[in-house]
Amino acid sequence: MFKVLVLIAVCAVTIDVARGHAGAARQRNRRASVCGNPKVACKTSVTFQPFDLPFRVPKDAVIYDTELFYAVMLKSVGKSDQDCEVFVPESERLAAQSLFPTNKVFTSRCADVETLFYSNTSSQHRFMAVYAGSTLAEARSVLAAVKKTGKFPDAGIRRMRTGFNGT
Repeated sequence: MFKVLVLIAVCAVTIDVARGHAGAARQRNRRASVCGNPKVACKTSVTFQPFDLPFRVPKDAVIYDTELFYAVMLKSVGKSDQDCEVFVPESERLAAQSLFPTNKVFTSRCADVETLFYSNTSSQHRFMAVYAGSTLAEARSVLAAVKKTGKFPDAGIRRMRTGFNGT
């Protein structure tokens, strides 16, 4: 009987430890949520530039990236990853932002200049995009609104994530 009780106790401790390790792994793999509406304050520990797509970063984070999201790509400029002086001007971003007041319009900069990165994009080009939500249905709705303006005829949907390397 004593052996059975010891075995049960050991199994219970093993299960608790395994759950703790699994929980820790889940926490390490958590990704930041994007602050896609510029009218809503983004609670984050990082200061973002006006042209950045902000996201919630925990305090003392060094390397962090976001959950996948959709963006509608509005414009692309540049011809090589050496064209760091070529990017969509802030005046153009602000003009586009006025068209989509509840969806953040953001632009990329050269990786050498910016600590943010955007996945599923070319390092040779800088872009301007509008946040289009976390689902394809939301993205299609935003794309329809973009097309309706007539200002971005080549706009298209892109699934991506953003993040930063603060090392």
